[in-house]
Amino acid sequence: MKIDQKKVIGAKNKNLHDFIDGTKQSIPIALGYFPVSFTFGLMAVKGGIPVWIVILISMTNLTSAGQFAGTNLIIAGAGYIEITVTTFIINIRYMLMSLSLSQKLTQGISNIKRGIMAFGVTDETFTVAAMQKKDITFAFMTGLEVLPYIGWAVGTSAGAIVCNLLPETLQNSMSIALYAMFIALVIPAAKKSKAALSVAACAIFLSSILRWIPLFSAISGGWRIIIATVIACTVGAKFFPMQDVQNE
Repeated sequence: MKIDQKKVIGAKNKNLHDFIDGTKQSIPIALGYFPVSFTFGLMAVKGGIPVWIVILISMTNLTSAGQFAGTNLIIAGAGYIEITVTTFIINIRYMLMSLSLSQKLTQGISNIKRGIMAFGVTDETFTVAAMQKKDITFAFMTGLEVLPYIGWAVGTSAGAIVCNLLPETLQNSMSIALYAMFIALVIPAAKKSKAALSVAACAIFLSSILRWIPLFSAISGGWRIIIATVIACTVGAKFFPMQDVQNE
């Protein structure tokens, strides 16, 4: 069977073009991930987790909120079930994102390649990919995900290593950055969306009740997160259907 060299060269050129296109669009994401992952590295090492384990966590996960929550539970000495359920609930959205993007993929992509792409799906890469007006190729998604992955891993490594070099007083002050990061994530979304504001307020209210009312004092931190997340999301789904959110 004779191979059409022009088609082969054309396919390679298209893959290269798609990869470069994805890489260019991922640069702002990678730059944004660095300071967040830097904070994660600082927080995790400050909590007593060895540097190499902290770096390994970020190299095998790309789930900012899930990593922060899971690592905090590890530091607090939570049980395996508690950690598993918490991170599953927080990260379950990535399953939905991957299923959504699968409808936009070009034909003929193997399951192995689909798994590689799914590993790199985050809120930001999903948004960029979902906004594409053309079918998504494996080369494009690879380009879109490589730099954010590197930014997340390098930022974590830098934070973890620097933590050991900083004076203890400065290490303690850096923990404030974690709360500042979550505020920076929640406030802009809450200002733009009534649904986001309501869900956030509900979660804060429930967390406060579970934390400060003596009746619930026996509930651990991880289960408080699980209960507040499930109830707040249920309330949001009930009172703010997707079509209403899209019309805001």
